[in-house]
Amino acid sequence: MEATARLRYARITPRKARVAANAVRGKRVDQAMSILAFAPKKSARMLHKLLISAVANAEHAHKGKLDVDRLLVRSIQVDEGPTAKRWRARAMGRATRVNKKTAHITIVLDEA
Repeated sequence: MEATARLRYARITPRKARVAANAVRGKRVDQAMSILAFAPKKSARMLHKLLISAVANAEHAHKGKLDVDRLLVRSIQVDEGPTAKRWRARAMGRATRVNKKTAHITIVLDEA
């Protein structure tokens, strides 16, 4: 009885998002929520909201016949999204490119 939630085009680099994702992979949902709630990372706030959404999706899909306390974070995938290419003025009339990366994050919950 899987439930998924997806966050697409998140304005954070995938490498930074994977730090928080690795901390909660395989944990129970209540443990994962407490870890993410107190982690001082931008990606932790994003993952916390996404985890709440995944739990709501699980409850809705199973019409209340699901024990939320038994849910596990089965997998978290952080993939690279499209990169926005910007430029920044530099010395002597030059310009350098600034890559603003995005991430696609997918959480899959399952019963223990």
